[in-house]
Amino acid sequence: MAEYKRILLKLSGEALAGDKKTGFDEATCLKVASQVKKIVDDGVQVGIVIGGGNFWRGRTSKNIDRVKADQIGMLATVMNCIYVSEIFRSVGMMTQVLTPFECGDITKLFSKDRANKYFSKGMVVFFAGGTGHPYFSTDTATVLRAIEIEADTILLAKAIDGVYDSDPKTNPSAVKYDEISLDEVLAKKLQVIDLSATIMALENKMPMLVFALNEEDSIINSVNGRLNGTRITVD
Repeated sequence: MAEYKRILLKLSGEALAGDKKTGFDEATCLKVASQVKKIVDDGVQVGIVIGGGNFWRGRTSKNIDRVKADQIGMLATVMNCIYVSEIFRSVGMMTQVLTPFECGDITKLFSKDRANKYFSKGMVVFFAGGTGHPYFSTDTATVLRAIEIEADTILLAKAIDGVYDSDPKTNPSAVKYDEISLDEVLAKKLQVIDLSATIMALENKMPMLVFALNEEDSIINSVNGRLNGTRITVD
C-alpha cells in the first residue's frame, strides 16, 4: 500500500541518458515508465520534473549570456518531458505536459487548477520549462511545483543511492544518512539540491526521499515505504 497520495518525482536528464550521458536511453525510460504505471495503478497521483543536463549545461560556456543559456536549458527540459511522456503513453498511461510559458500547441500553460484537473483524471503531469525564469534551476522548479500542487513528498531519483556526509566518489569513507533533516542539510551544506531550493523546501516543510534511479524498482519501493536511500525530514 502506497504511503503517499500525491508525489513529485524529479528525474535527472543524465539519468535518463543512461551510460551515454547524452540524449535518451529508451530502455532506461521504459523502466521508469513501468514503475510509475504500477504506482499510478495503485492510486498515487504523480507529477514529474526532468532536468535538461542530457542536452545542455549552459553555465559551463563563457561565450553565451547567462539568461540565454538558461532559456536553452528550459527548452531542453521541454524536449525531455515530451519524449518521456510519450514513452509513458506507450505503456498505457495518460499524460500531459505543462509549461510556465507558451509553446504553441505542444504543451499547456501551467496552473494549479489545470494540474489538479489532470490528476483527477488519473493522468501523469509533467512540469517542463523550469520556473520559466533564468537563474533558477530545475531543483527550484521541483520544490516550487511540489508546494503548488500540495504534494506529500518529493522523490529525488539520482545517480547516487542517498545523501552522504561527503562525496563518496572521492571519499571511500563517506557515511550515508538513512535520515536527515532539511535544517541539517542546510547547515552542513550537503548540496542535495541547490541552496534556493533547499530554503524553499525548509520554509514550506516539503520532505524528500533520495534514492538511486538505477536500483531495481527503486521508485515503487520508495513510494511503498521500502526506501533504500535517505529520508529528508522537515522537523
